[in-house]
Amino acid sequence: MSIKLFVGSLPWAVNDEALKSAFEPYGKVLSAKVIVDRNTKRSRGFGFVEMESEAEATAAIQALNGSDLKGRNIIVSEAKGGKS
Repeated sequence: MSIKLFVGSLPWAVNDEALKSAFEPYGKVLSAKVIVDRNTKRSRGFGFVEMESEAEATAAIQALNGSDLKGRNIIVSEAKGGKS
């Protein structure tokens, strides 16, 4: 079963591909999406990454939560509720 992760405090320059690349060393990334403002098309500073397994998601959280991504310390946690 895949696990969806919330990624916060993203730098504005990070796009879907950069987000995916940051998580790939920890396992198979099924999807990576930076959320953008629908009017301005600019990043809202957060996104979601879907990892293939719980073990991979846990490894990514442990390695990346609080780590530096393009000059900002990002927040990584398991996504809670909401639309899937």
